[in-house]
Amino acid sequence: MNKLNTKQTVLIGFAFMSILCFWQFYDQVIPFILENTFGLKTLLANAIMAIDNVLAIFMLPLFGAISDRTKSPLGKRTPYILFGTIGAVILMIVMAYFQKIAVFSGFITSLILLLVVMAIYRTPAVAYMPDVTPKPLRSKANAIINLVGYLGGIFATVVMMFMLKSTKTASGETVYASGQSFFPVFLIIAGFMLVSVLVMVFTVKENKAVAQSGVETEEETTNQTGSKKLSKSEFQSLVLILLSVFFWYSAYNGVTTMFSRYCQNVWNTDLGTSSGYLLVATVVAIAAFIPLGFLSNRFGRKKAVLFGVVLMAVCYLAAFFIKSETPVMYAVFGIIGIGWASINVNSFPMVVELSSGSDVGKYTGYYYTFSMAAQIVTPLLSGFIVDNLPLGYKALFPYAFAFMALAFISMCFVKHGDSKPQVKQVVMDAVSAD
Repeated sequence: MNKLNTKQTVLIGFAFMSILCFWQFYDQVIPFILENTFGLKTLLANAIMAIDNVLAIFMLPLFGAISDRTKSPLGKRTPYILFGTIGAVILMIVMAYFQKIAVFSGFITSLILLLVVMAIYRTPAVAYMPDVTPKPLRSKANAIINLVGYLGGIFATVVMMFMLKSTKTASGETVYASGQSFFPVFLIIAGFMLVSVLVMVFTVKENKAVAQSGVETEEETTNQTGSKKLSKSEFQSLVLILLSVFFWYSAYNGVTTMFSRYCQNVWNTDLGTSSGYLLVATVVAIAAFIPLGFLSNRFGRKKAVLFGVVLMAVCYLAAFFIKSETPVMYAVFGIIGIGWASINVNSFPMVVELSSGSDVGKYTGYYYTFSMAAQIVTPLLSGFIVDNLPLGYKALFPYAFAFMALAFISMCFVKHGDSKPQVKQVVMDAVSAD
């Protein structure tokens, strides 16, 4: 099978769209509710917001592996996605009710349960694409999945822009008006999540899609249980890729979480400035997903990842020497967006390239464990460095550059997980047929 089923890939991406819609809403609204509805201090609110990352480290690989072994009329991923979304929607409505009547115990209990449910079905949702996509086509498919997923984040942002009343502080920070009801927003986001997943469930029959994809027949070097046994060289490549994932997430997340304070402390500008730069990076990344998916399919995943790492490292280094706000930074963050898209389109397919059809979920869990670990460690480590080095906030971009340099070094030693350029693969297939 040498042609990607684009329509099916888009529909499978609806599950990821549902998930990103939720997280965009969660990251923006929940901290406000914790601090303003329930009066929590910022430190405690941040600690609660970090629960999802802690849960993810343990639960994502666990339920990825469990879904690998699941057999049902709906398939092995769809039951978790469908019933997980239904559970999440119910818990969101419960949360909205407790927020409305300002009962903290009920709100926090339903919030923790919601995070557990989201962790249960996140890995199966991401593992669905590799299950039905032949290995050489996964970078292209992952580009489509990311593009569709980001549309969910955009939807959540638009809903919050129009449904929630907000004002700007003197520093430029967006603050939601106190006393307003979040219930309608909870309902709209929950409804969008449910509809997105139902569209996927009713339009893509997982068992049929897996059978038609030919993915199961292409797997080789399996043991009696059907789980792939890695050679020493393959295992080393897997470890190096996962370390690279940790390094570049440490760099990127370090910048995104601290850049607003960098703008205030180094450039003496407001939060609107930092938001504008970060928005450019996101928009450019979205626009670059599909072209980069095609290019990586031609030139290979490893080269595409290294290209992205170099772009981001150079931009972080250049940003260190920019001493004040300038339009040049829009170009810098635009290039960062291209680099980040090139990495994201190809790094996950490199990890699951080393899996077999029977353990894609487990390897998907490995990928998210390392990315989530970075997002737990880097706010603490970057904060410690900023607080204790003479450079202060000026250490942010050297910090990001150092981690991108580590990612480049580790990726250079990766020998497996790449894909053969599609043109060559077609020629090989033709020769084999002759």
